[in-house]
Amino acid sequence: MLEPPSLLDVLAARDRIRAHLAPSPLRSYPALDRLVDARVVVKHENLLPTGVFKVRGGINLFSRLDEGSRRAGVITASTGNHGQSVAYGARLFGVPATVCVPEGANPVKVEAMRDLGAEVLLVGRDFDESRLHAEGLAERDGRRYIHVGDEPDLIAGVATGPLEILEEQPGVEVIIVPVGGGSGASGACIVGKAMNPSIQVIGVQSAQSPAAHDSWRSGRLEARGNTTVADGLATGTAFALPQRIMAGLLDDFVLVDDAALLRATLLMIEKTRTLVEPSGAAPLAAALDPALGARLRGRRVALVCSGANISPAQLAVVLAGAGRPAPAPGS
Repeated sequence: MLEPPSLLDVLAARDRIRAHLAPSPLRSYPALDRLVDARVVVKHENLLPTGVFKVRGGINLFSRLDEGSRRAGVITASTGNHGQSVAYGARLFGVPATVCVPEGANPVKVEAMRDLGAEVLLVGRDFDESRLHAEGLAERDGRRYIHVGDEPDLIAGVATGPLEILEEQPGVEVIIVPVGGGSGASGACIVGKAMNPSIQVIGVQSAQSPAAHDSWRSGRLEARGNTTVADGLATGTAFALPQRIMAGLLDDFVLVDDAALLRATLLMIEKTRTLVEPSGAAPLAAALDPALGARLRGRRVALVCSGANISPAQLAVVLAGAGRPAPAPGS
């Protein structure tokens, strides 16, 4: 059974990553304070080199690969963001990499992976079909398979983002994290609870792709339908290691529907003046939900803006909703 990373593992990952990656910005916005009715900071993982938080995990994992694995190369499956982190780490450390993605994958992410030097295979209708294909290729070719969720080094790497939040603003009381497979939420739990057990870590997932949420609620690994517009949250099955970590440490897990994700994406782009994909806007969507929002009022809240890899087609859908009314202040 895989062992979850500890805070010491995260601190070691920070030292490895720091040689290749500067901390991402942590910024406050009066407009978000007003909308959420709280003291809000945004952790801008969308401004990292690949436009997504997962690059931290890729750098950490590749820095620890043995020479045999580096020579043989690696293979993984992804809807795009994890694949970019693998492609980035592989390029940085000179390792051949193959990424299997669904046939309808975000073209912005596919192009980015290829630009980084990875071989990208379009295979399967969804992530789980791509994953099964990648696992078969890895076994056939004797290559290191990099799992999207069940990798302690990936989790320790992405946990350096929440570590930066608390090093810069130790008074943060709540961290809201998007969840696809759960590596980001797991990392936030490990760091947050080790540094301050009173910190609340809240996960948020699309109601149109609720496998991780439903698994956390039931205590079993569940498979669910997956039709969300937020490809960064599009996982039809739950993963064992993130679920074990979240089961013991995550304070709450909420669902928001895709319409709320699209509205929050537009708000994030407008209020932070940065490009955001729907998964990166999920924490704001959760904070604006009346049920959770009532519990956040007046508190110090960090929103992890996980990514910026929105396609032109997705952005057109977001902008098409620009005429819809925004949430009322404090709602």
